[in-house]
Amino acid sequence: MLESISLISCNFSRLPPLLKPSTRPQTLTQSPNLLLLHSKASSPFPKSYRIALFSKYERKDTFFHVCKSSLNNPEPEKTQIQDEGRDWSSSILLFALWGALLYYCFNLAPDQTPTQDLYFLKKLLNLKSDDGFRMNQILVGLWYIMGLWPLVYGMLLLPTGRSKTPAWPFVVLSFFGGVYALLPYFALWNPPAPPVSETELRKWPLNILESKITAGVTLVAGLGIILYSVVGNAGDWTEFYQYFRESKFMQIHVTSLDFCLLSAFAPFWVYNDMTSRKWFDKGSWLLPVSVVPFLGPSLYLLLRPPVSETTAPKESPSSDPNQ
Repeated sequence: MLESISLISCNFSRLPPLLKPSTRPQTLTQSPNLLLLHSKASSPFPKSYRIALFSKYERKDTFFHVCKSSLNNPEPEKTQIQDEGRDWSSSILLFALWGALLYYCFNLAPDQTPTQDLYFLKKLLNLKSDDGFRMNQILVGLWYIMGLWPLVYGMLLLPTGRSKTPAWPFVVLSFFGGVYALLPYFALWNPPAPPVSETELRKWPLNILESKITAGVTLVAGLGIILYSVVGNAGDWTEFYQYFRESKFMQIHVTSLDFCLLSAFAPFWVYNDMTSRKWFDKGSWLLPVSVVPFLGPSLYLLLRPPVSETTAPKESPSSDPNQ
């Protein structure tokens, strides 16, 4: 009877006066003090609940108290936070940033070389035959690394950065729109994230996004692209700066801003993922490393522990409430 006992207590608004204890058994029409004992020991009742009625005092006027059990709520603090409502100030700021960026990209960004921009786009998409023109290595590297950023954010958002608003549509759109597609989700995100089950971790896409192979390939590919961009003709940086000042093309001016914003938001999502996996004590040294554009978050993804070892609830046959 004393094995794994959980006691529910109530805060009574008033205490009954001390009266003479009664030795008579109480019935359900009277108002005894109830003591609920939850035991894992064998019992003929569902969920093995045993209820004992103890009568300590007698009185004629009765009153009722409504008690909420925390037996089925392992995290009452989170429920209390959710019930208090949401602070929309950060969401408003993020939506304002998103609107300002879109206005800048469509109305204020430089647009002096539209013909050259179209030519670069065809070259990068391999729609233009080799005509002997040498593409700027930094521009080429930026083009390819922007294709890896959505994969990094997918590995950060889908397992532990989820919310009531689905994250996957924004991650898919980020392959085409970058941070401009992710910012609305950042504004709508409302923690805490729902738990990830073991069944979800074994299915696509989480089994791919949680794979160390995926994280390793992403890190190696990003490192190779960055080395290709940096180690090259010294005049590429001067040429790229000139492109940035003149071109509105998404690969140069707008995409350069996209890369900077993705790098700026990444440390926050690394921190969120780290705390969700309860790995902050051991992995906190990776937070300053995550400031390094692309390579820092990619290194974290390679070293982080699996969700199954930290936050995923264990599925057991005894979880059925009817058993």
